Amino acid sequence: MVDLRLTVVLGLSLLGFSLSADTAFAYRAYVSNEKGNTISVIDTDKMETIATIKTGQRPRGIEVSRDGKLVYVALGDDDIIQVFDTKTLNNVGELPSGPDPEQFTLDPAGRILYVANENDAMVTVIDLEKRASIGEVSVGIEPEGMAVSPDSKTLVCASETTSMVHFIDTASRQIVGNLLVGSRPRFSAFKADGSELWVTSEIGGELAIIEPATRQIKQTVKFEIPGLRSEAIQPVGINITRDGKLGFIDLGPANRVAVVDGVTHVVLKYLLVGQRVWHGAFTPDEKYLLVANGVSNDVSVIDVTRLQVIKSIQVGELPWGVAFGPN
Repeated sequence: MVDLRLTVVLGLSLLGFSLSADTAFAYRAYVSNEKGNTISVIDTDKMETIATIKTGQRPRGIEVSRDGKLVYVALGDDDIIQVFDTKTLNNVGELPSGPDPEQFTLDPAGRILYVANENDAMVTVIDLEKRASIGEVSVGIEPEGMAVSPDSKTLVCASETTSMVHFIDTASRQIVGNLLVGSRPRFSAFKADGSELWVTSEIGGELAIIEPATRQIKQTVKFEIPGLRSEAIQPVGINITRDGKLGFIDLGPANRVAVVDGVTHVVLKYLLVGQRVWHGAFTPDEKYLLVANGVSNDVSVIDVTRLQVIKSIQVGELPWGVAFGPN
């Protein structure tokens, strides 16, 4: 059978038009379902769940390898990172994550995986080619919020109980700085140019904008939603566009995603999504942002240009994280 989309692209090319692969083909989103012990696979062309992958116990942090061939998911109750093939959706191995892995992050080259071991106050460093642990870094209590700087030189880990951001030199694997932030920091994200580090504080109800060079807070963003008590506004996940112009902050039980101006850091808009929004991810072309709603068991699809929620997609039980790969 002839692929109609491919025929259209070839025809337009002959007429002098140029379409990227991103325009012609959809992507797959992988959503970890913490209570369901599954990964929901979403086709963003159809905007629906097309497959369900059975995992081990309590899947949370989830990432796709840089080449798009593998999905990594942290199994908190099995103390491993499980690995799945994106083509076959089969389990193809596991990585030694250390105890109670929750969040993890890939270095920009996709060779090293840094895992926060929540119950062990430790970060485990995994060599993906060797599929082996190559080091550990002792950090504060209940580590989470992992991020690697764009130049790969600095690893950031936020410790919830100590309300602290740790700056770790990736070469020496030593802590080179600590910064006190709002209560219970949950997530960290660098701008693509490395100029800013954003850290959410769940109980503090705020977003810290940090200058990486000085390791100091240069601005704090507070969130206020009419009709909601401040304690219901609990910032967790962060997604920043590649151009640094917009940031999207998931506000947990407030059931909103805050849109923040990436330059002025003013809150531009609050988008109503599903219940208990946790974490999200952009499609690779950044046309859409998908966010996981833990209590309503769905994913909200946000049109990034229009800043509108355009669809809800049902997934598994207690969705936690979202990652993207090729279709």
